[in-house]
Amino acid sequence: MITLTVTSRGQVTFRKEVLQHLGIQPGEKIHLDLLPDGRAELRAEQTTGSWSDFSGLLKDRTNGAPLSIEEINVLTRQAGAHAPDS
Repeated sequence: MITLTVTSRGQVTFRKEVLQHLGIQPGEKIHLDLLPDGRAELRAEQTTGSWSDFSGLLKDRTNGAPLSIEEINVLTRQAGAHAPDS
């Protein structure tokens, strides 16, 4: 178990190994759910991509040709299978 100290200003600094365990990089956010009995659940906040991120995903796979919805679905599934876990 890791013990953290609360400062007089009510702040807590998470140790590097805690952030690494959560997969949190500098600039990312932490999500905290307050649970019954004074407990809390801490996890890395799931980021959502933008449309430009998605459109860039297919850019190099089409050679400029228009795609059917079926082709887009296949390419999206393939890209998702290779995406890093959050």
